[in-house]
Amino acid sequence: MKYRIMLLCAALVALSASVTEADACSRILYVGDTTAASPDSVLRIVGRSLDWKTPIPTNVYVYPAGMSKVGNVTPNSVKWTSKYGAVYAVSYDGGITEGMNEKGLVINSLFCKGAVYNNESSKDMPAISLAVFVGWLLDMNATTDEVVRVLRERDFSIGGATFDGGTVSALHWGITDATGKSAIVEFEDGDIKIYEGQDIPVLTNLPNYPAITAINDYWEAIGGVHMLPGTVTSPDRFVRGSFFDKNVERTNDFREGLAITRSIMANVSVPFHYTVETSPEVSSTQWRSYSDIRDKIYGFEMVDNLGLFYVDLKKVDLRPGAPVLRIDVSKTYDVVGDATRLLKKHAPFTPMY
Repeated sequence: MKYRIMLLCAALVALSASVTEADACSRILYVGDTTAASPDSVLRIVGRSLDWKTPIPTNVYVYPAGMSKVGNVTPNSVKWTSKYGAVYAVSYDGGITEGMNEKGLVINSLFCKGAVYNNESSKDMPAISLAVFVGWLLDMNATTDEVVRVLRERDFSIGGATFDGGTVSALHWGITDATGKSAIVEFEDGDIKIYEGQDIPVLTNLPNYPAITAINDYWEAIGGVHMLPGTVTSPDRFVRGSFFDKNVERTNDFREGLAITRSIMANVSVPFHYTVETSPEVSSTQWRSYSDIRDKIYGFEMVDNLGLFYVDLKKVDLRPGAPVLRIDVSKTYDVVGDATRLLKKHAPFTPMY
């Protein structure tokens, strides 16, 4: 108990010190009815919002297995040939923000101010750019345990280009596989911190994961039926997402589960064009995604589009030699439902190393 109180105090201090620089994104894991006869029938949907102060154009790519790739332009870089096909959300047509592979592994990158990826122990290791880091992990791993093993081995150094006029790509990651095994990955002073668990439900931004869960423990003790924190700050979004994710109906019906997940994501999103004059870190939600792990369906909705569209990975050729495919999201204003047919052959994106 004393440790949790200390964590809560530290979290509040960290939050007050960084409130003018925080940026928003939210990830929610909805889990269906686990009393079903077969574990394979349990619905799991990872919902995610992308929030930022300036537009981040994002397109949906599908990559097949069997592609040779490099982690950076430097001679000493990570190199691999992909084992699995995957769908990626690619921002600026230059960096993978998140994705899901054909095995149902989902990885989401969220902004995490202050992340430091390298120290003396990693500086001479093979380089991997943040632009392809998520892709590398999705390409080569089928489960959360496999990803965690790669990360703990730490045979790589991370770098990344700045964006939006010089903003550093400071990130942390939520990982979930087909069984619900989850991990939250953060970097502190070059050291990897990994928090593992079953069906970890929520991730937002600041403070770090242990501290923000301490804040959530405080609100859980209060109870959320009559009062929940209502601002768009990271801890408040975390608390609201946790409360609703824990208290909604459990279903394995895709349409109903997707509707539940979308409603939770709407509750933790930042209203479009909402700003606070004295707090420029408060940023509108630009898009939301929904990774249906069981059915291998990746849903995507721009907040100023008329509806949600999705790509069904089961309908796409992911075998080695198949082409790279893309949906130009700027042309999906009135696209609703199954958009797999709209995937077009396209050159691989050029990473922003």
